[in-house]
Amino acid sequence: MLLLIALLASCKTGQEIKPSNGCEWVKPIFPSRDDQLTDGTARQILDHDETGRQICGWSKPTKEKK
Repeated sequence: MLLLIALLASCKTGQEIKPSNGCEWVKPIFPSRDDQLTDGTARQILDHDETGRQICGWSKPTKEKK
């Protein structure tokens, strides 16, 4: 019983545990104008970015002005 109490007490960190949607480690892919993409690679990037918008709430990229 004493061992159980010690184990349970050691789990308390004092920090609130927040639920994760898994988006902490992923980012949108922004190809450069110099990149030469195949149709398949472009489709994969588009799928990745669309999924990120749906799941992670990424905003649609805006065109850069030079």
